[in-house]
Amino acid sequence: MNNSIIERLEFETGRLIFKDVRYMLIRPDVLISLQKSIEAELGLEKCIEIMMAAGNMGGSRSSQRFKEAFGYSEREIVEFMCGMGGEIGWGAFSLVELEAESGTMIIEVTDSPYAAVYGLSETPVCHLIRGVMAGLGGGVFEADVRSEETACAAMGAPACRFEVRRQ
Repeated sequence: MNNSIIERLEFETGRLIFKDVRYMLIRPDVLISLQKSIEAELGLEKCIEIMMAAGNMGGSRSSQRFKEAFGYSEREIVEFMCGMGGEIGWGAFSLVELEAESGTMIIEVTDSPYAAVYGLSETPVCHLIRGVMAGLGGGVFEADVRSEETACAAMGAPACRFEVRRQ
């Protein structure tokens, strides 16, 4: 099976580069350990805020960089980032809806590594992906957005569902 992201990664000693942006490989259990530590120390709401802020920065910067690098339209950026999410191991992303006029984007992710590693939960746990979706949506809609994880595999749902709406 081909993986267009891995095929285009450049390796320099100690560095992985894709389109002049540095990446690194990390096990999801390391990130979930960090997330659970933040939850224990600061509480769930603060943990969500921190993880989403990190994801938002990544989603915003990546969408802007790929827009510049490829000259993509808003839909092409979303489709590219959904494909990239799958190719870098964040789960299988599916664009369900993208309506620029209403400022709505809905993406589902099956096999989220965050949900798989976290274990059963009474609340959604894919805060980093939720933040990436906020950053992506903010860039696509060129506005402040609200990002929600309305279904999560850690809660027993078949897929994690992210709904992003212009505010």
